Amino acid sequence: MKKLLNNNDLNEALYNVSNLGFVPTMGSLHKGHISLIKKSKNQCSKTLVSIYVNPTQFNNKNDYKNYPRNSKKDLSILKKMKVNFVYLPKTQDIYGLKSKAKIKLNKKEKIMCAKFRKGHFEGVIDVMDRLTKIIKPKKIFMGEKDYQQLYFVKKNIEKKYQTEIIGCKTIRNKQKLALSSRNILLNKSQIIKAEKFTQKIIAFKKKIKTIKVTPQIIDKKKRELSKLFKIKVQYFELRNIINFKISNKIKNSKIFVAFFIDKVRLIDNF
Repeated sequence: MKKLLNNNDLNEALYNVSNLGFVPTMGSLHKGHISLIKKSKNQCSKTLVSIYVNPTQFNNKNDYKNYPRNSKKDLSILKKMKVNFVYLPKTQDIYGLKSKAKIKLNKKEKIMCAKFRKGHFEGVIDVMDRLTKIIKPKKIFMGEKDYQQLYFVKKNIEKKYQTEIIGCKTIRNKQKLALSSRNILLNKSQIIKAEKFTQKIIAFKKKIKTIKVTPQIIDKKKRELSKLFKIKVQYFELRNIINFKISNKIKNSKIFVAFFIDKVRLIDNF
């Protein structure tokens, strides 16, 4: 495994490499990341994993400061997986390039996480644009847990760079909780609460599979879950997976949710 610590290392290592798979991460690797790396290794001749906690996608300074980091463990995992390259850029490597035109979301796109985390997706799109330009991968592998993020990256990156964005299934633990780097910030009782909350949503989705779903049904369930678990549910919405419009049926739609376990914000979709 080659460690690429700057753009000179990167350009030298990737010279003449074709069919490159890229897995962008912010570190604190878990089985979700591992599944993305495995997909890349299966579909591409070489795989590059980046580890970079991108400051521009955090709308809260404390959230950025407290984001879990464990580079020693991450590098050990990547070495065991026989990843070809790990890119560990400094901010200068990514943002030292010429400043780009300011990214703006249109009014219809300012929903869910884009509504509650101002500037978040603009930061994600910007950093993914810069990383794609630097790395020039054939395929990029991203998880479906961050479904809205996947949508924005696909929309803004795929045609521009002729890079294919591969959405990969959300990996969950045995109790159905989606794996996330932020789960590290939770203690055991908080994890159990998040698991039970997740299970309730899965059961609710099965229940409404065959009925017309009104906004009142969704709102009632949101309030019910918030009260039952004594947590803040930031949004709880049924939306079409293609255009993100509010939906009244489960077919071609997902329940999207953001919720807080104490101060830790988690997102999921079902």
